[in-house]
Parts: sequence; structure tokens; C-alpha cells
Amino acid sequence: MSAAESPVHADASGARDEVDRIVEAWARERPDLDVAPLSVLSRVTRLSRHLDLARRQAFARHGLEPWEFDVLSALRRAGAPYRMSPGALLTQTLVTSGTMTNRIDRLASRALVERLPSPDDRRGVLVSLTDEGRTRVDAAMSTLLEIERDLLSSLPAPERDRLADLLRTLVAPFDTP
Repeated sequence: MSAAESPVHADASGARDEVDRIVEAWARERPDLDVAPLSVLSRVTRLSRHLDLARRQAFARHGLEPWEFDVLSALRRAGAPYRMSPGALLTQTLVTSGTMTNRIDRLASRALVERLPSPDDRRGVLVSLTDEGRTRVDAAMSTLLEIERDLLSSLPAPERDRLADLLRTLVAPFDTP
């Protein structure tokens, strides 16, 4: 395979990464396959792994696990008075009801949330963010954004915006009900 036929593209500086090497090897070994999707999706996968590690570190600085941040941030995003039904939390965090019950129990035992009776349904409950839960999720969010800004710092703002638009196009079909 000549350089002109190679599916590997270096960036403007001529830099190559591990995905370039993987794509090139597959193209060499299986020239019958169109390996172009690897150029995008293998990078997305690798970036996801780096982002997952960065997020875990950001949350750990504030004594939170990623799942705890997910629940607390859903409550925080709901706005004052930072309360949601367990069912609404299920929708926000994409877990089963049994998992959500366990998570609420664990967060309540740490005084990060509390269960309150629902004013609309005598049998229902609302999950409410405590002051400590709000303090922790706010601090973790600030740390997360610092880390994420650093991860994106090599891209100028217009390129970040373009990347966000392109990723939205890919992700949107998965997010539609």
C-alpha cells in the first residue's frame, strides 16, 4: 500500500498516534476491509477511557464515586429545592429501580441525600439533596470542569465547537426515546 492509499492521516504537524498504527496494520493485514471507522471510533474509545480515569480522580478528590456524582448532579441540575422522585432519577441516570434504591440508601447513609414524603402522593417519596451533598457535588463539578478544560486545551474554541457538533450528530440517535 502506497502512502497515497494509506487510510492513516497525520495531523497538521505530522503527528501520529497509536490509532494510526492500528489502522495501518489492519489495512495492511486486511486490505479487503474498509477500516476507516477505526480512525474515529477507536479514538473515541481511547478518549472515553482517559476521560473516565480523569472523572474518577476528580470525584475522588471530593470523596465521591462516579455513580454518586451522577445521582447528586441529577438532583443539583433539577434546581431548588433539589428534589426528585426516584423514578425521575432513574430516567436521569439510566439504572434499574433496584440499583437506584440501593444508591439512594447508600447516599442517605452518608447524609448526602434524604428521603422526604411526597406532598402529592402519601405513598411516594422524594429524594432531596442535603447541604453536604450540594457542597460535594458543586466542588466535584468545579474540579471536573478544570480537568475537562485541560483535556480540551489543545483545541482552539472553534474546533471544540465543531467537535461538539459532530459528536452530537453521532450521539443524538441514541438519546431519542
